[in-house]
Amino acid sequence: MKNEILRVGVIASTHGLRGEVKVFPTTEYPERFDDLEDILLDTGRGMKELKIRSVRYFKQFVILAFEGLDRIEDVQPFLKKELYITREDALSLGEDEYYIADLIGLTVIDEAEGEIGRITDVLETGANDVYVVNTKEGELLLPAIHSCILEVNVDEGFVRVRVPAGLR
Repeated sequence: MKNEILRVGVIASTHGLRGEVKVFPTTEYPERFDDLEDILLDTGRGMKELKIRSVRYFKQFVILAFEGLDRIEDVQPFLKKELYITREDALSLGEDEYYIADLIGLTVIDEAEGEIGRITDVLETGANDVYVVNTKEGELLLPAIHSCILEVNVDEGFVRVRVPAGLR
């Protein structure tokens, strides 16, 4: 099942006194913030739409300012809150690329053993992603490589895999 909203960042801290926030991006393409007009803030009690006034970059952070929030006091309640976009604002994916939010919860089916668990997380390691699978025996770390991941079917809710010998 596809999520209709996708996380793109977490507000790490305020920045200055004029209502700016420092955002730790959780997207592979932080420059994607340049194209956004608005963003969704998870307040803990629901989603709040914020209009983006400005975007800058500082080291690994994205500095955002929002319309109508001009003082540090206006944005302090947003600390540690997550930022989301709608699927229609998401970047297009290439072949064999998936949104992490869509992978979480998928049933993992081993070609030899049948259903072995569910994906609970995706680790981004640089060389390749690693799917964290919760199984009856504990956590299984599966590299997201073609010899291991045979099929991903987000619409049907499963991933077909071949667990390499010695990985368990």
